[in-house]
Amino acid sequence: MKALLLSSYNHLELTEMPAPSPAAGELLVEVAACGICGSDVHGFDGSTGRRIPPIVMGHEAAGVVTAVGAGVAAYKPGDRITFDSTVYCGACEFCKRGEVNLCNNRQVIGVSCGEYRRHGAFAEYLVIPERIAYRLPDTFNFADAAMLEAVSVALHGVAVTEIKGGETALVIGAGMIGLLLLQAARAAGCSKVFISDIDETRLRLAASLGADHTFLASGEALSSKILEITKGTGVDVVLEAVGTTETIATGIDCVRKGGTVTLVGNITPQVTIPLQKVVSRQIRLQGSCASAGEYPQAIELIANGKIKVAPLISAIAPLEDGPSWFERLHSREPNLMKIVLDPR
Repeated sequence: MKALLLSSYNHLELTEMPAPSPAAGELLVEVAACGICGSDVHGFDGSTGRRIPPIVMGHEAAGVVTAVGAGVAAYKPGDRITFDSTVYCGACEFCKRGEVNLCNNRQVIGVSCGEYRRHGAFAEYLVIPERIAYRLPDTFNFADAAMLEAVSVALHGVAVTEIKGGETALVIGAGMIGLLLLQAARAAGCSKVFISDIDETRLRLAASLGADHTFLASGEALSSKILEITKGTGVDVVLEAVGTTETIATGIDCVRKGGTVTLVGNITPQVTIPLQKVVSRQIRLQGSCASAGEYPQAIELIANGKIKVAPLISAIAPLEDGPSWFERLHSREPNLMKIVLDPR
């Protein structure tokens, strides 16, 4: 089969690899679409340490079941599916509580980090455990389905924030996840959703996706604008989609007393927080990791138009064009959002 192999850092090559076969409880999937995630781009240059070559990356994918292993009952060849990026064991204490994203034996498709190597979906075929698969509606196109992983991450971020309805929310960062958090917060019942970024093009896209107000600002300039628009109170909820010391500190400055700052972005491994502000203003800092069963909700929200993903897809390209798209994304070419590769 054709596969896009990261053979060394900063080098991707289209190569031939043996097609996998499904073992008991597994599905063989013909990949129809796989999105390039920001984590793949960071893995491409080795900055994350979680894509150690040689590895086939790619975890935002969908396709068609072509064969099933022994014991598989829920799926058959020809079924259109997507799948969780997290391969969870289903047996540990966290899995039994439904917190599959916190699985003690968690692996991620398309990741090679020293502890394990699991080839991903930038290939014609991929084997996955039956338990992580989700059936797609017949009307659901594969490019949109490749966005389900990112949508589920945004929905999980909103879920752990425990929005009850009527809250004001600020999303910091209008990248892919930030734009999906914006829509997820709206779908969860927030009365107003603001968003900030330092890229005007992204903010125009955010406005078209329903942001009540966009702010081309960061740091103290942003917190001043938020306090002005909320009459000095601050927003109820901040959804932080960047993950730096500055953006997290700004989120803390923008939230009201007793409010919640949910940390979804993690671009830097360590940050410094203004602890006294968090303690004295009784602010809840909530981490959010991947997703935990939000795929059916994501499918429903895209299908009914409450979350729009088509405007976030910059291009759909064949697998052999993958190296050039990675180069363009890695160089931070302006106005590029999601690139979806189709191995067919």
